[in-house]
This record gives sequence, C-alpha cells and structure tokens, in this order.
Amino acid sequence: MPSEIFLERAEKIAEAVVARLNPYCKKIEVVGSIRRKRPKVHDIDIVLIPSDPWNLHHEILGLCRPFPARMSGSKIMSINVNGMQVDLYFADDATWATLLLIRTGSKENNIRLCSAAKKNGWHLAANGDGLFDETGKRIAGDTESSIYEALGLKYQRPEERG
Repeated sequence: MPSEIFLERAEKIAEAVVARLNPYCKKIEVVGSIRRKRPKVHDIDIVLIPSDPWNLHHEILGLCRPFPARMSGSKIMSINVNGMQVDLYFADDATWATLLLIRTGSKENNIRLCSAAKKNGWHLAANGDGLFDETGKRIAGDTESSIYEALGLKYQRPEERG
C-alpha cells in the first residue's frame, strides 16, 4: 500500500466507498485527514451507522475483494480499496458525534481535548461514548460542538484541527 496519496485521489476513493455503502447506512461520513483537508492522506476513515447490517457487510466484502476485511474489535473494520487502507468505524445514534470528532482528529487535537477533560477530572471516551464527568455521568457528546463547549473551548471546524 502507498504510504500516502494526494487529497484529491483519496477523496475520489472515499466518495466511491460512500456511494457503495450509503444505501445500507442510516448515516455515513468521511472523517480523518480527508475531513481535515490535509494535502496528503495515509488512509481513509469513515464513520457510519448501519441501517441494513446484512447487506452492508456483503457490500463491504465486495468492495475489498480479493483482499480480506479485518475486524479490530466489534466496531472497526479495515479493508483495502484500490490500494488504500479504509477504516470503517461503526457507530450508533449515541456515539455518532463523538466518533466524528475523535476520528476526524488530528492526534494533537484529540490529545488537547482529552487533556482538557482530564484537568476537570473528566474522561473523553475514544470509543465514541461521549464526555463523562468524575461521577461517570455523560455530560456531552450529542454534537461535536457540545464537547468543545463543555470543555470551555472554542469549537474548531475540521480543517482547523491540524
């Protein structure tokens, strides 16, 4: 697999994947370095909420033939499409916004958000569950901006996140 490709090519591959999977998804969005509009991309990250898991799974397998799909836990699947690694993150309504935030990155932005949470004694769950206070109560995560707001930070558009 190539170490990185230009944004425009990655966007074309991502658009083709989304077009194939969209009929079987309640929601689907490209995240990661593509959403941040980085000039070069190492892989393609997509967050989705299945609406038809059976047919979605078969479509995914059809996309990556002859390469195998690899599961990493129950919520992440890695496939190879046109020589690019595509990581699919499976969400539900409750985890959607937090997964968009975390999987868009950048790593540095995620560290900044997690550090801000930790300063308050809180926890930002990387699995998409949301932002939790010291008692374990979910205090934000329905939208990306709700997490920034709860942390007392100015919302950053994806392309501003590094």
